[in-house]
Amino acid sequence: MILIKAQRDALLRPLQMVSGIVERRHTLPILSNVLIQKKGAVVSLISTDIEMQITSFSEMGSGSEDVATTVSARKLLDILRSLPNENEVTVSLANRKMSIAQGKSRFQLQTLAAEEFPTVAQAPEFPAHVTLSQKQFKQLLHLVHFAMAQQDIRYYLNGLLLVIEANELKAVATDGHRLAYCAIAASEESGIHIQTQAERLEVIVPRKAIMELQKLLNDSPDVISIDLATNQVRFKLNSVEIISKLIEGKFPDYQRVIPKGHTKHLMLSREVLLGALQRAAILTTDKFKGVRLSLSNDVLKVSSTNAEQEEALEELEVAYQGEPLDIGFNVQYLLDVLTNLKNADVQLSLQDPTSSALITTPAEPEFRYVVMPMRI
Repeated sequence: MILIKAQRDALLRPLQMVSGIVERRHTLPILSNVLIQKKGAVVSLISTDIEMQITSFSEMGSGSEDVATTVSARKLLDILRSLPNENEVTVSLANRKMSIAQGKSRFQLQTLAAEEFPTVAQAPEFPAHVTLSQKQFKQLLHLVHFAMAQQDIRYYLNGLLLVIEANELKAVATDGHRLAYCAIAASEESGIHIQTQAERLEVIVPRKAIMELQKLLNDSPDVISIDLATNQVRFKLNSVEIISKLIEGKFPDYQRVIPKGHTKHLMLSREVLLGALQRAAILTTDKFKGVRLSLSNDVLKVSSTNAEQEEALEELEVAYQGEPLDIGFNVQYLLDVLTNLKNADVQLSLQDPTSSALITTPAEPEFRYVVMPMRI
């Protein structure tokens, strides 16, 4: 029975979209498979790791029958990548084996029954609904995602906080050492629409879902819709749907973390500061990433030393008159924010050697980045 007839890229693209979450080594062998469902001309490819599920839809089905099966995602992906994008690819099913044919090339893969595939059950209702352009959401995530923790024992930090209010969508990420915050307002002019049954809703989206979402988002005005339930989030964009469990837990009070009363403000060229920090970082080590910022009248010195008594020193001209200040930071935390920002200028606000620094930018008035100091 023929399932699919399509050009190689027409099948490869949706398969690549869903295969990112497929685990190579898993206790359940079927989780390394992709579920292929054909309903008439519409073919859906589904992958899951139990916590989240990605589905892509495309019209490339052959025949009117409804069929479903599962096959190794990695092997199917490798086969399609190896074929030229010239002749049509035919995918057929017979005797529990899937055949992939193009020209004189033939492959046969073992399948597992579709009934065994553990699809994620959707929440019965989603009380909050947000729509905005992919470009807007991509920019929002881009400004905060790098501050998420990776494998922290405080599981609620291994994700991104989305705060939905009647007229605002906020995104916050922190790993306990630094915090990134950004917000965008809902309005007719911005094209951002929020419908929610609660005055305020806070959810923590897992890191893995955010990283997969970033691969799929583009800079287009195409709409992405976000549906939120108490324990689940659903993203719909173009012909792809992502469903993910939410992280349960109490996210830190980000409003308390963001400093309000700093008195030492420096306006700096982002590229100049980034270059100085990158050069100072050369002499840091994996174990110790510290750089020292020394502020005095009209000068900001960026320096680093290592255990071999080697030293890097950069002097930057700044418009500052006031008390001198010596403060240390993990250079990687500063490089992360400066690399992800695309603005010409950034403002660095400081107070004393034990207070966190605040980085803002005139081009993004709702962006805040807080980084804790370190002892050097």
